[in-house]
Amino acid sequence: MRMFIALELPGPFADETEELARRLEATCAGRFVPAENRHLTLAFLGEGGEADARLAMLAIDAACAGAGPIPLVAAGLGTFGRGRDATLWLGVEKNDELEGLAGRVRAELAARGLAYDEKDFLPHVTLARRARMPRGNLGDLAFPLPDEARDVTLFRSILGPSGARYKPLYTVGL
Repeated sequence: MRMFIALELPGPFADETEELARRLEATCAGRFVPAENRHLTLAFLGEGGEADARLAMLAIDAACAGAGPIPLVAAGLGTFGRGRDATLWLGVEKNDELEGLAGRVRAELAARGLAYDEKDFLPHVTLARRARMPRGNLGDLAFPLPDEARDVTLFRSILGPSGARYKPLYTVGL
């Protein structure tokens, strides 16, 4: 099963991100991510079995021990890729708490022998895939107000013809 560990978006931040995505969808073509699939990935594990999932749960427990809520501050839009295959995302400002949690999650995974995508941590929330950005100004966009994330979840990613569906396997509150 494909797995990843992510911060879940708190209600108001998630709602305001949905409103931003709706505004962008009016001017940008692409496959917009359903609201229930939006999150901030801390570590992507890829394929693994039940034993790997159990180890990932232990890693989350250890990484989150004593951690408090994580500040989320929107930091503009960005893209990965180019042309018709770009991924459109909402950036989230790096802060000590967020970077510390991501670092601890990754260190705890490594300590348990679990592989993960080792790309540099770039906090973001994916809004659309195969996005085609219009030239010029996107107009007035309201970004989510600062908030705090309180849940770290191990998700299973189930790929299907209409896109991915994410199933929470384990959650730890901060």
